[in-house]
Amino acid sequence: MYPSRFRYEAPRSLTEAIGLLHTTESAGDQAKVLAGGQSLVPLMKLRFAAPELIVDINNLPGLDYHRADPDGTIRVGALCRHADLEHSALLASTQPTMAAAAPLIADPIVRNRGTLVGSLCHADPQGDWASVVVALGGSVVAQGPGGRRSIPADAFVTGPFENALAPDEIAVEAVIPPPQGVPAGGYLKLERRVGDFATVGVAVALDTAGGTVTRAGIALTGVGGSTIAATEAGQALTGKVLTAEIIEQAAGLAAQAARPRTDHRGSAEYKRHMVRTFVTRLLTRAGQAAEAERAA
Repeated sequence: MYPSRFRYEAPRSLTEAIGLLHTTESAGDQAKVLAGGQSLVPLMKLRFAAPELIVDINNLPGLDYHRADPDGTIRVGALCRHADLEHSALLASTQPTMAAAAPLIADPIVRNRGTLVGSLCHADPQGDWASVVVALGGSVVAQGPGGRRSIPADAFVTGPFENALAPDEIAVEAVIPPPQGVPAGGYLKLERRVGDFATVGVAVALDTAGGTVTRAGIALTGVGGSTIAATEAGQALTGKVLTAEIIEQAAGLAAQAARPRTDHRGSAEYKRHMVRTFVTRLLTRAGQAAEAERAA
């Protein structure tokens, strides 16, 4: 199937791109932003999406970065590809949860073109990056005719394939706050085959000091209508040492937060069990690292 007819624009500046979106929205038409296109193009080919205008932002300068500020804040530009993050020395040395997730995004073809920010905007309930950024307490920077604003990641995804952007805004950057101690954690994903969407995914992001958890975030992929922040599970860890009892409690709370449905990928009971298993596994690894930190 071929896409519906659409107009294509490739602006050379962010101001021009926002202007195109604003004009189109004011006329009552729909516009879509194209960065990697790994989600948008298939939707258009199947005619699940039929925008009147495509605004290709790949010619915009200065958006293909990922970097750390002096205070440890990590910034990922809208045109930074999954593959850039997969091979990032910065993430490998400073951000274990993001480093663990990057190689698990889809397949090499998608990773070479798709972007983290685009994945957040697509808001697929089975998308991996949203859970990672939520677990890390991150945010998305949007820019529109009125300037820039920061949207917390746990408020950015508003539902299945829905986000908090206004029609004339562009998500220009994802921001990960600096750690409050030694960062630990990871991302585990159950998939039917390599490159598949997540049947279940779990992101755990911890900061520890002297073996005690100073900040904790847990978020879930594929077990609800949108990304789920397992807030109570994270709160159960904060200020605690990762003992077997604390880990079991947090894993149970994360499983309770899941809202899985039985489908061709597995039963709801099975998916909830996998949430518990993955949280236990990630926290146990983090506990072992924290124990080594205390002993050092």
